[in-house]
This record gives sequence, structure tokens and C-alpha cells, in this order.
Amino acid sequence: MRAFLASSIGVATAAALALPLALPSTALAHPAAVTEAAAPVTPAGSTQSLPLVPVGPAADRTPGVPGMSTSPRLPETRGLSAREVKTFSLVGVVWDDASTQLDGRVQVRTRSVATSAWSEWQDVDTHNSEHAADPDTAERGTGRVRGSTAPLWVGQSDGIEVRVQAEPGGRVVSSGLPTGMRIELVDPGDTTRPQTDAKNGTEEASPVLDDDDKGELALLPGMTMEMAESSSANVPMAPLGAKEIPALNKADSTADAVLVDEALAAAPYIGPRPKIVTRLGWGADESLREKGFVYTNTVKAAFVHHTASGNNYACKDAPAVLRSLYRYHVVSSGWRDIGYNFAVDKCGTVYEGRAGGVAKAVLGAHTMGFNTDSMGVAVIGTFASTAPPKAAVDAVAGLTAWKLGLFGADPRAKTTLKSGGGNLYAKGSNVRLNVISGHRDGFATECPGTRLYTQLPPTRTASAKLQGRP
Repeated sequence: MRAFLASSIGVATAAALALPLALPSTALAHPAAVTEAAAPVTPAGSTQSLPLVPVGPAADRTPGVPGMSTSPRLPETRGLSAREVKTFSLVGVVWDDASTQLDGRVQVRTRSVATSAWSEWQDVDTHNSEHAADPDTAERGTGRVRGSTAPLWVGQSDGIEVRVQAEPGGRVVSSGLPTGMRIELVDPGDTTRPQTDAKNGTEEASPVLDDDDKGELALLPGMTMEMAESSSANVPMAPLGAKEIPALNKADSTADAVLVDEALAAAPYIGPRPKIVTRLGWGADESLREKGFVYTNTVKAAFVHHTASGNNYACKDAPAVLRSLYRYHVVSSGWRDIGYNFAVDKCGTVYEGRAGGVAKAVLGAHTMGFNTDSMGVAVIGTFASTAPPKAAVDAVAGLTAWKLGLFGADPRAKTTLKSGGGNLYAKGSNVRLNVISGHRDGFATECPGTRLYTQLPPTRTASAKLQGRP
């Protein structure tokens, strides 16, 4: 196995995070609050979860009864009237059963904090189930996983209106909308606040190794045990508590990799390591995710995604977008951690995704059916009709040149992955795929958007060139 060996650290018991209370569906709702057990630090961010209620007529009409129309039943519609809520920046709709599809249209209007103006109706991408853990895996079987739309970044807002309508399907809509539908309003929080002890109002201590080198942890200001667990997975590439992993040139990247796996010395096709913003750097609340890490055997392929969260963000806001996506994946959708292994913003900055170490084969939840022996990198934005920025495409090439190189993979080649089950390939079937593939290659989906997907052939070439392949 070429993956780097996982380090192990004792972890303090994670705080239990309860789902926020639902707001009343009538009159003007008060902002929802997140209820939490006592925690060592006050986590940044919050999630408001509001139930969607029936909107408009949808009852059956009985033919042959005086006064009753014989017209077909109208499509089921649910929603939420315009209301003031606590500040949020990202929205999405979730429902009880992750195996149920939302066949319909989801639209939202939001009120800007900065201008107090309401937006036009915006569509939310309803097809998101393919961004998930594989069927029959431990992460999928926790009982906490919910169905969900793609998230939509709307910027700081304090008002919301929602409407969801089932797709008409003949004279009778048999299934209608999924049960338990809720709108999730996610506030990414402000990481510029000092993190404090929830009980005593004092700064939490940061774990470092004791001088006697026995592997025990001493605590210094600024870091929790969960943060230390996540950060330590990237040692020695960066010290404990680092907010970024520095870039390395090709020679140094190759030398570091060969020290770990001598087999790479025979054909050291490893690209320069890009600068990577760590989870600490973008402000991940490590108490949200499940403790510990889950690894796969190797990295044979990289699946490229778009987050389908819209392009209405500035590069300086990318860490806040990531914190929102992370909270939406874990708190709202019920996953163990953010689904992607890496994220790239429109300016080409690379971010660490799922915890466990950027150089290791961390098992993600990004391409249902093909999470094993692969990695997932998501470009933040929506690229169905909008071209991805060159900086972002170049960053994908650079990241894959390095990470695939650590596992001896040629970005221009094809590889064989075994399907874990999906809508294109039966579970257990061996599938031949490009080493750098789009999400749609493994699952019937629009992801990563047509305009980003068309950039994959030159990305493969550029990635191989960065590896130094002839």
C-alpha cells in the first residue's frame, strides 16, 4: 500500500450537537437557535432548520360529485412564507429518507443583510444524492443520513422565502414530495473570534507533545484535542497547528515521497506540491465531524466535481463557503465529515477537505459507487453554463499531479475501479475509467458541469506534464 501510514492520537469525547429547533410555520418566525451540550470551545457557525408546509391547493377532485371538479390533482407544493430569521449565508433543503429522490423544483428568495433588498427567485439544484458515501458502507448506514439538495451560497442574509413543487407526472402525482422536508439555513460563523472555554470563558489550550517524547499531549492556548487530531495527520509536511501546508518544488516533493515509499524512486513522476490551506486555516469546527479517520487502500483516480453552490462569492469568502458546505454535509445531511477530499476556489487556492491527511488515501463521500481507491476534488461554484476560471483549472492540474504521483498514477491513463453501486454501474462490476474523471463518468449526473467537464482533457495533459512524464 502506497498510502502514508495514519497517525493515531487520543481524542477527547466530542461534544454532542443537537439539531436546531424548527420554527413555527405561521406568522413571523423568530430566529432559530442551535442547542448544544457543554463543549470545550464555542464553535463558529450555526444551522437553522425550518419545516416546509403545504402551499396552495393539491387535494384530489372527485368526479361525479356536485360542486367537485374533474380536473387532475395539482402537483404537491410545499414552502415557507417570507420571514425574518437569524443571519445565514447558505441554504439547502433536506428530507428524511436519503433513498428518496426529490422530483421537482426548489426555489428560494433571500433578503440581504447589507442592502435589506430581496433577491429574485433562485433555483436550487435538486440532484445531489450522487455526492454521498457508497451504498452499504458504515457512513451510509448510521441512520443519520438524509436526502438533500445541493447547497446554494447566497451571502449574508436575514430573510427567507421558499417554494418546492413536485414535477407533474400525468393525471395523478403518485409519490409527491419527500416527507420531512426542511430548509436548512447555515451561518458559517466568524473565525476571527477567539475560541473560548464554554464553561469558564477562558482560552482553550492547544495540544503539543511533551518534552519527554512519550507521545502524550500537553495543552497550549488555541487548539482542542479534535483540532490536534486533524492537524497531526499532516505532520511532518507542516507543524501541528499549521494553517497551511507550504508549496514544494518538484525535486523536494519527490524526495519527500521517496522517503515514505522507496518504490517511487524507480519512476518518480510526482508533481510539485501546491500550497494547501489546512482545515485549521479555513476554520473547520472539528467538533462537528465524527472522530477518527477512515482510509481506503490507495488513490487510483481523481474525480472532479463542482459544488453547484453558485458563483456569487469572492475569493476572500471561500473559507466561509467551505465552513458552510462542511456544516451542511455533517449537520444537515448527516455525513461523517465534508464529502470532498479537496476543494479549489475560483482564484486557484487549494483547500484540505475531509480530515485524515492530505497525502493519505482518505475515504471520501463524493462519487457514489466509486469512493474506494479514489479522491474527490471540488471546484467551488457552478459550471453548467459558466466557464471555470483558468486559475481553478490550473490548480486542479497541479493538485492531481502531486497527489496522484504519490500513488504512482499517470493522469493521462485509464484505471479500473470496482463499483460500489450506482445508477450507471452495478455493484461489484469492474469499470474502466480515466485516472482523472468527471463525476458524471461514474454516475449519471450533470456534475461537474459541462463547461468544467470539457476542461478535463487538457487538465490530464497538464497534470502529466507537471509530473515530468514524457
